[in-house]
Amino acid sequence: MVAGLFHSGGRAAEPSLLPLALFLFALAVAAGQSDELAFKSQRAKEMMAAGRFEEAIPIYQQLVQAVPGNPGLRLNLALAQHMAGRDRDAIPNLEAVLKIQPGLAPALVTLGAARLAANQTQLAVAPLQKAVAADPKDQEARGMLADALAALKRYDEAAEHYRELSGISPNDPRAWYGLGTCYESIAASAYERLQKTSPQSPYVAALIADNRVQRRQYASAFALYNDALKQLPNLHGIHAALAGIYRQTGRADWAAAEDAKERDLPAPDCKAHRSECEFTGGHDLQAATLPRGSAPLPEALFWQIKAANELALQAFFRLTQLPPSVELHQFRAETARNQNQHLEATKEWRAALELSPGNLRLKQELAVSLFMAQDYRAALDESTGLLKAKPQSPELNFVAGDSCLRLEEPEKAVAYLEAALAADPKLVAAEASLGLALLRLGKNAEAVPHLEKSLKIDDDGSLHYQLARAYQAAGSSEKARTIMAQYQEILKKVEESRKERIGPPQ
Repeated sequence: MVAGLFHSGGRAAEPSLLPLALFLFALAVAAGQSDELAFKSQRAKEMMAAGRFEEAIPIYQQLVQAVPGNPGLRLNLALAQHMAGRDRDAIPNLEAVLKIQPGLAPALVTLGAARLAANQTQLAVAPLQKAVAADPKDQEARGMLADALAALKRYDEAAEHYRELSGISPNDPRAWYGLGTCYESIAASAYERLQKTSPQSPYVAALIADNRVQRRQYASAFALYNDALKQLPNLHGIHAALAGIYRQTGRADWAAAEDAKERDLPAPDCKAHRSECEFTGGHDLQAATLPRGSAPLPEALFWQIKAANELALQAFFRLTQLPPSVELHQFRAETARNQNQHLEATKEWRAALELSPGNLRLKQELAVSLFMAQDYRAALDESTGLLKAKPQSPELNFVAGDSCLRLEEPEKAVAYLEAALAADPKLVAAEASLGLALLRLGKNAEAVPHLEKSLKIDDDGSLHYQLARAYQAAGSSEKARTIMAQYQEILKKVEESRKERIGPPQ
């Protein structure tokens, strides 16, 4: 989930807050202040209306000094500071206002916005919750609250607020995109738990198969679905998934046979299999919500993942029915990326940037997609340009470094890759690239520890092979033989997977 859809950089709430805040200030002055104060208040009000927030700040500071006990004056000062991007200065003023008037809506919303902009996400939640409780239809406050909860990985709570927003404003793409990404995150979190608790479960095999289908890796998905069926012959949805693979590969007759098997499955026992019963009955919200208490069984996690993914699809489908937006292009880009259609993804990121020029997050995603599309020169140009604004970004340093490596510039790659690992020591892909870069520079001993750490992501054996070379060059012949033997084993498995075929129904 990308935070900031409703609170873009701390400025989103400005239009709705400004009139009320200025109204409060005007009332305070009308209650009997001097002509000089009235003149200053009018001047500051004009500056705020003209967007000259920085110039308004010293005037409001003078007014607060002249009338220190007036919460309206201090609120206007805080609002000017927030809108000028000086959120850390605004926060104590907003807190002071709320000590006098704890339920003042503009102060609550602005405090939440300022804390979000100052990266105080946890502290932003409480004032935004109070603001939403006071006015449930306040879209900006609820949107910022949803963003904050999602950023804190409190996805169930965030989804509730995005759902409310989609009801209040059904044509707002931000609400549907936020709702869809929340449910995706709920599914991802449940999958992580399932993998940790039951990595060999047939439910894991079925979910991996679902992912392979999305990536159009039909033969691999076919084998995984059949493996799951051997242990769970009555699991609803597997025969339907196999039918889908047959249709995609031009075997309508086999698809019909699998559809028939799906129809003939007995209905689930709702007492013994509550989550499956709710999902097959179309009650996705209930299936996506696990009862609190004891650790959930693998079966319950499986159906939670299925239900959350279905709810995400429904939200994204609603998004596609709306006019073009940043969120729509972002969704399309992410979908294309998941399907390994990286050129298409770059087109969508560029379309999103046309609607939101200068958006650094979108530019970073464009750099990543250019890299994945193997346009390494363009990826390098994009990432190095962004590194001027985000020099500590592990992702951008990795893209820049690995692009240099693939452009046969290993000496340039090393600095970027070392910076990526300094920012994120767990970035295994950067370990692999740094090891390869050092190997190409003839620094075999230095390459070894990085290649050793990268073996966990070696799907095709290439990193094992390079590590064996490094060991051999560094004089560790026995280690080289051991790693080369592992390399040969990986090659056998890769070859076996290539032989997977889509056969008739079993």
